[in-house]
Amino acid sequence: MKIRDNCYQYYFYFLQERMDIFWKRYENKNYPFSNDFIFINYKFTNVYRSTDRVSQYLIRNVIYNERNSWLNEEDILLRILLFKIFNKIETWEYLEEKFGMITFRNFNPDKISKCLSERILKQPIFNSAYMMTGTHHEYSQFESKHEKWLNMLNNEFIRNKKLKKVIKAKSLEEIYNILRSCAFLGDFLSYQYTIDMNYSNIIDFDENSFVKAGIGSIRGIKKCFSDLQGYTYEDAIRYTLDNLNIYQEKYGFNKFRNLFGREPKLIDLQNCFCETDKYLRAKMPELRIDNVRIKQKFRQPKALLHLFFPPKWNINSNCQRLCSTKNMRELILF
Repeated sequence: MKIRDNCYQYYFYFLQERMDIFWKRYENKNYPFSNDFIFINYKFTNVYRSTDRVSQYLIRNVIYNERNSWLNEEDILLRILLFKIFNKIETWEYLEEKFGMITFRNFNPDKISKCLSERILKQPIFNSAYMMTGTHHEYSQFESKHEKWLNMLNNEFIRNKKLKKVIKAKSLEEIYNILRSCAFLGDFLSYQYTIDMNYSNIIDFDENSFVKAGIGSIRGIKKCFSDLQGYTYEDAIRYTLDNLNIYQEKYGFNKFRNLFGREPKLIDLQNCFCETDKYLRAKMPELRIDNVRIKQKFRQPKALLHLFFPPKWNINSNCQRLCSTKNMRELILF
């Protein structure tokens, strides 16, 4: 693989600078958290996918909610998929307010669709972060996008028992392939949902065992590598993971502070290629590879969130200990 050094170095710069911003907010430092004009003015996700706002809500409230102790494995996976279809906290809370804790027993696509048809008249029900098309011909009899998605979930995951197949899967890749066989689920969403399911205690595979490059990540890889020489985009992500420390030293960005002892995984590095692509649109606009403009401006959030991670990662105690040491009860995320 041939590296484009003047771009690849910004990948490692992004890792360090974005993580520095995270820690400055964690430590309650004064705003602004960076001297970089681009970071101050444009919105970028965190280095670690699990620390972003929606992922944090999914982990704490949808998967590990203390009320979930009586739910079975399929209930948990159904809840993850339903939440991720809309990927919007407000939509999830609206549904739980109307139907209570959503499980196999009370999941009814017709009733939920009707409820959301009323909701959408007043505000969006889908998060704009993902493109949820819902145009598959098998569900053309349904009028609305949300109705199509809900019936796909009911038909393919519940009636066709694909959730049982997910539970019995022997690898992340097998889960990905199960999801990829479903209507509306392309490469990107299938991989994202696989990682979301792997946050639970039902599935527990090494996140470094499988990766799938999304469209944004591919754009970043194209900028950082001038020639893959027959290797895949996924190979480029693995190469970056395998040589992370080497390039951090080479480019002078070796002060990266990881997440409470947890090193970045393939999913995180995949995501950071997407964010590096966005950064380079502003930093090097002359490098016209696919998109050339950053759309989302940074807005300093008002809400405070508690940090919480899958207990199986064994980092929550580190997080709580640091929080206690700093005499802080709440941590700021964005």
